[in-house]
Amino acid sequence: MNQDKVVLVTGAARRLGKVITETFHSAGFKVVIHCHSSLEEGHALAAALNVEREDSAAVIQADLCDENAVKRLAIEAINVWGRLNCLINSASMFYPTPVDSATSKDWDALFGSNLKAPFFLTQSCAAALRDSAGSVINIADIYADRPLKGHSLYCMAKAANVMMTKSLAVELGPEIRVNGIAPGAILWPENGMDDAEKENIINTVPLARKGTAEDVAKAILDLESSRYITGQILTVDGGRSLSW
Repeated sequence: MNQDKVVLVTGAARRLGKVITETFHSAGFKVVIHCHSSLEEGHALAAALNVEREDSAAVIQADLCDENAVKRLAIEAINVWGRLNCLINSASMFYPTPVDSATSKDWDALFGSNLKAPFFLTQSCAAALRDSAGSVINIADIYADRPLKGHSLYCMAKAANVMMTKSLAVELGPEIRVNGIAPGAILWPENGMDDAEKENIINTVPLARKGTAEDVAKAILDLESSRYITGQILTVDGGRSLSW
């Protein structure tokens, strides 16, 4: 049933975005893999997926902090197969910004990747998504509700991402559904985290373990197929937000 559907995943070449792409491809979707600096990994992923199923994966490189590049990404993604059924705004930047050292450059980078780019990419894809009665799924974060010390700009951007999801659900309905996923402890930060800090986090999770990228990807796939859910943020955190 999904064999004619097309999904665009941003930040799709690595980490969570890659797993989301692989999960949707396994479900029968044609996938448009967006990447910026990870072009080599993007092409490798597309090549592997096209071996599994011919003409099922394409790669587009774009800087999501460049508004013109965002518009071009939308046009090129739609033109690959002439349609778009789902947009997954997965690309994100995450790093600490202590209040005494945060800069306007940090503001632009974190709000740009987590809020501005998803909004304007959704805007540029809206006509195609209306034609397909499609959906948008944004990646939020449990830190949108409970801030992480030293990461104020990231938390603020993700909180705005949540409101963007709800606002766009109202504005783009009834043709387009817009939802979000708020992951908890899924992938440890690439900039490192010591074992004690990891253990402290796991101790706050009722399921007593770290989740996987596959857990998030499957939840996103479920949201894509749910025809009567919009404007919702699905938390995938093993219950951490209940006892944090």
